[in-house]
Amino acid sequence: MVLLAIAAFQLTGCAVGPKYHTPTVQTPAAYKEVGGWKPAQPNDQNLGGTWWTIFQDPQLDALELQVDVSNQNLKAAEAQYRQARAVLRYYRADYYPTGTVGVSATRTRVSAHRPPPNSIFDGITYNDFALPVDFSYQADVWGRVRRNVESYREQAQASAADLATVNLSMHAELAIDYFLARSLDAEEQLLNSTVKQYEQALELIESRFAGGIASEVEVQQARTQLESTRAQAIDIGVARAQFEHAVAILIGKPPADFTLPPLPLTSPPPDIPVSMPSELLERRPDIAAAERRVASANAQIGVAKAAYYPLINLAAAGGFESSSITTLLSGPSGFWALGASALATVFDAGRRRAASDQAIAAYDQTVANYRETVLAGFQQVEDNVAALRILEHEAQVQQKAVDAAQKYLELAITRYRGGVTSYLEVTTAQSAALSDEVTAVNILGRRMVSAVGLIQALGGSWDRSALPARPECCGKLASTSR
Repeated sequence: MVLLAIAAFQLTGCAVGPKYHTPTVQTPAAYKEVGGWKPAQPNDQNLGGTWWTIFQDPQLDALELQVDVSNQNLKAAEAQYRQARAVLRYYRADYYPTGTVGVSATRTRVSAHRPPPNSIFDGITYNDFALPVDFSYQADVWGRVRRNVESYREQAQASAADLATVNLSMHAELAIDYFLARSLDAEEQLLNSTVKQYEQALELIESRFAGGIASEVEVQQARTQLESTRAQAIDIGVARAQFEHAVAILIGKPPADFTLPPLPLTSPPPDIPVSMPSELLERRPDIAAAERRVASANAQIGVAKAAYYPLINLAAAGGFESSSITTLLSGPSGFWALGASALATVFDAGRRRAASDQAIAAYDQTVANYRETVLAGFQQVEDNVAALRILEHEAQVQQKAVDAAQKYLELAITRYRGGVTSYLEVTTAQSAALSDEVTAVNILGRRMVSAVGLIQALGGSWDRSALPARPECCGKLASTSR
C-alpha cells in the first residue's frame, strides 16, 4: 500500500522551475586568422584519441602514453570526478523511502506513590521488548528531489569534462615542454658547431700572429668570440634541465630518475585540421563543463521554487512488542500504523524569496562564465592560427636572412685573407650569421609550440559524446576521447 502511494505521488507530481535551454552564444561563421593560411582539412588529418601521433615522433609518443598512468594531477581530477559521482548517488537516494529496524529491551520499576494515586501500575516492575520497523518518505510532488538529482547529475558531468580538460592540458603541456627541449637541443648543437668553427678560426689567427701577419688585437677578438659562444652553449643547459625536469613530473617520475635524450628539432610542424567555430562548442571539454554547470544552476532554481509548496510526508511503522521475550514474535504482539502529513511554510521573513533570488543570480553567473569560456576558446584558436600563419612566413624570410648572413661571412673571410679588411669585419659577420641561425631555430620551436596550442585550443580529439549520460550508475571516467 505504501509503495502504491509512493508510485502515485511520483507519477502525478510535477517539477517546478524553468525548463533548461542551452544559452545562446555569438558564433562567427569562420575564423578570421585562417585567411591566407591553408590548414589541413578534417579529412586530410584525423586527430584520433592519441592526437600527438600527428607529429610522428616516437619519443614523444612513448612519453605521452605515461601521462594517463602516472600523472598526479590527472589522478586528482579523476578522484574529484568519483567524488561527484558519489555525491550524486547520495542525493539520488531521496527517490526512495528510508527504512529503519531497531530492537530494544527495558525493565522498569514504577513508583508506588506517583500520581494519580491508586493506579494499577503503582509499584510494579515490568519488562518491555520491542522490535519496530519504520518507513518514512517525503513525496516528490513538486519535483524538489528530481531537480536536485538533475543538478548533481549535471555537476558530475561537468566534473567528467573537467577531467578531460586536465587530461588534454597535461598531454599538451608535455608536448610543449618536449618540443621546447628539442628546440634547445637544436640551438645547443648549432652553438657547439659554431664553437668548433671559431676554434679553427682562432688557430688560424694565432698562426698568422706568430708569422707576423695578424695583430694581437685580432687574436683577442677571435678568442672573445669563441669564449662568448662557449658560454652561450653552456647557458642552454639551464633551461634544458628545467624542461627535462618538467617532463619527468608530468609522467609521474622524480627528476632524478628520468633523462630526456638530446634530439635536435629539425622538422616543421604538421598541418592541423581546423573545424568550423560552431563545432568548437562540442569539441572543447572546458566549454562542455561550463555548459553543464549552467544546466545544474538552472535545476537549482527549481529546487528553490519547490520550497514554496507544502512538504508531503508518508510514514509507516510496524513490528512486535511484548512484556515477555517468549511471546515477542507472536501474532498478538504485532502492531502497525500508517500516516501522512503535509507541512507548509506560511511565514519565513523572505527566506525562500532570498534563496530563489540567489539561485537565479547563480544561474546568471554560470551563463556569463559559459559565454566567456566560449569567447576565450575562439580567441585561443585565433591566436594559435595567427601564430602558425605568421611564423611560417617569418621562417621563410628568416631563412633568406640566414643564407644572406652565410654569404656575408664567406665574403668577409675572403676579404680578410686577401688583406683587404681587418678581422673585425669577420667577427661582425660571424655574430650576424650565428644570430640569424639561432633566431631560425627559435622560430621553429615557436611553430611547434603553436601547433600544440592549436590542437589544445580545438579540444584535441575530445567531443561531447564522451560525457557520461548517467554518471551515477554507469558513467565511464571520460578522461580521454573515444
